[in-house]
Amino acid sequence: MAVDIVVPAEQEGTTAVVKNWLKKVGERVSVNDPVVEIETDKVAVEIAATADGVLSEILLDSGAEVEPGTVLGRIAGGVAATVETKREAPAARASAGVARVASDQLPPGIRRMLAEHGLEAGDVPTKGARLTREDVQSFVVARAGAAPGVAPAGVTRVPHDSMRKRIAEHLSQSVRMAPHVTAVFEADFSAIIAHRNAHKGAFDKAGANLTFTAYFVAACAAAMKVAPAVNGRWFDDCTEIYDDVNIGIGTALGEKGLIVPVIHKAQTLSLLDIAKQLTDLTERARGGKLSPADVRDGTFSISNHGVSGSLIASPIIINQPQSAILGVGKLEKRAVVREAGGTDKVEIRPMAYVSLTIDHRVIDAFQTNAWLTRFVETLETWGP
Repeated sequence: MAVDIVVPAEQEGTTAVVKNWLKKVGERVSVNDPVVEIETDKVAVEIAATADGVLSEILLDSGAEVEPGTVLGRIAGGVAATVETKREAPAARASAGVARVASDQLPPGIRRMLAEHGLEAGDVPTKGARLTREDVQSFVVARAGAAPGVAPAGVTRVPHDSMRKRIAEHLSQSVRMAPHVTAVFEADFSAIIAHRNAHKGAFDKAGANLTFTAYFVAACAAAMKVAPAVNGRWFDDCTEIYDDVNIGIGTALGEKGLIVPVIHKAQTLSLLDIAKQLTDLTERARGGKLSPADVRDGTFSISNHGVSGSLIASPIIINQPQSAILGVGKLEKRAVVREAGGTDKVEIRPMAYVSLTIDHRVIDAFQTNAWLTRFVETLETWGP
């Protein structure tokens, strides 16, 4: 009896695509063997075999868009020679490389692409047994009279990978959906620098890298107390405000893009607990080892864009369905005016601009400024 290989119901991300098959048709698999990898705009996930047997069918090739519950392939008993014949049948039914699957049976993303260009599934030649986004794109370009994949002289064409496409769709959706407004404050890092210098060694011994981001997470949790709606979400008939402060940390993956692992229930964690989780999540994010649970259920996000040199970034696009995102600019020494004994003095302080970009449907200016005021106060009054 065949066992289906199914996209998990708890998929995290706006959409997902098949990234890569890790086993070939006819290859024997055991329970818990990784069989196929899918990728969303947030994370890549390996789907493991749930039965011993042989990979008998691959129903969706790399690049196919999928949803929770989509059947990707099947595992059956028997020998490889038998299942190779089964695998050839769908390709043969494709009738000289033309997809014969009805449009209403295709993944939603491909249906949208076909509708946008006035096409039916049978109009588009395919490279494999199943119609993919790349098949549709190539056909549309060729129909317009341009050779797909051929760049003019002096131009380097870099094809989009599936994660880059998912990120683009997710961010574009956020801009279309939410009215973005950004407020900018300035923060003095003197207190947290002094605290970090005094405690970094002890944190290292405990297995935690004490970064400024750990202080930001703690200060965000504190600021939610004065403006709880910042930790909320817009629905057509209400706003939901969450007790748990689950903070996503934007983590750069080089040229590949960005991923946002989440510190869950930050309001319950000590600075050491936060630093330990950040150390673990950052290492696994850059090693491609995050699980779906690591990027799920975020209620707020931080973009520490200053590490790459920018002073201010505006607007930083909100990570939907959240309602706000913090931006932290480059830390630099600046001359600031401080009052001492009734006299104004110019001092050199380590300063950074911090911004809060909000969904104006959920949050107003008063709440935004109250949140930023408490956030900055928390950093600037950090105790020994």
